[in-house]
Amino acid sequence: MILNKYLGALLVLAAILCGEAAAQQLPANVLAAWDHDEHPDLRSILVMRNGAIVAERYYNGETADTLHDVRSAGKSITALLVGAAVDRRKIGAATDKVSQYWKAAGQSAFAGVTLDNVLTMRSGLDAFDDDPASSGNEDKMDEAADPVAFTLATPMKTTPGTQYRYNSMTAYVAGLTVEQATGTDLEQFARANLFAPLGIEKWRWGRDAAGHVKGQGNLSMRTRDLGAIGQMVLDRGLYQGRRVLGAAWIETMLAPHVDIGSGDRYADHYGYFWYSKTQSVGGRQIPVYFASGNGGNKIYIVPALRSVVVVTSSAYGKGYGQLRSENILKAVLAASE
Repeated sequence: MILNKYLGALLVLAAILCGEAAAQQLPANVLAAWDHDEHPDLRSILVMRNGAIVAERYYNGETADTLHDVRSAGKSITALLVGAAVDRRKIGAATDKVSQYWKAAGQSAFAGVTLDNVLTMRSGLDAFDDDPASSGNEDKMDEAADPVAFTLATPMKTTPGTQYRYNSMTAYVAGLTVEQATGTDLEQFARANLFAPLGIEKWRWGRDAAGHVKGQGNLSMRTRDLGAIGQMVLDRGLYQGRRVLGAAWIETMLAPHVDIGSGDRYADHYGYFWYSKTQSVGGRQIPVYFASGNGGNKIYIVPALRSVVVVTSSAYGKGYGQLRSENILKAVLAASE
């Protein structure tokens, strides 16, 4: 009798758990809706809830093992690595000057620039990726025979901390600063302090003509590994019960440091190389934080729904890529109601 009682209780518990698991799954048609998208460059969508994958789909030849270049979403990874350096006391604080760790910067326009200025795209340098005439434009930096010397020669244009200008040079400088502060190649630092703790074993990270990892992007990863990064951010630095980054850094990184909504239709605020926007879905206002890369590459963090949504896309340079990813996010949020 007692055994039967326990067996009955276990069966009830199993039914409850199965019901909860089933309730977490997204309807199959949510992701299948993009099977025949007019633009054949969507690569993957991954949805996680409470740390578990509840929907996953690959498109146009992509597989779960494909390494995909997420472009400037790599900047958001660099922000995490700055946090890892702070946690390990290699960097004191984001308010420290770049030149405190990268001595050569002290003899350049970066002399008075803080890491906070760099991480929020407010360095004051004449670097603006949307303006080809800008001295520190990304294309010019990429073409330079010596990108480090090119960066150090970029002049100041405005007072540091006063004006947001999107540019890749700042993320490049953030990566160089981590290297100088830790005495370690940025990719090796990432391997030991971010990728390995998250179980990430496979990636490819582009380097510049000087041999430095591009902290500004060109990081190729698998979709599920991007999901692991998103889950760690959602859990404020924890991953599967293990502390990877300090909660304080995650909170500061995601905080709305700069209001950019008037000039960016896809974001309300900018943090430390991470964006945020409140999405209106089904009458609800849902705050979303995200990493973003050219073409519509995204890691969306949705705390209210305990969810992570990853979208990878090869719509590089195509305006529809960003819109499509936001539409995918909205569809997932609507189906999660």
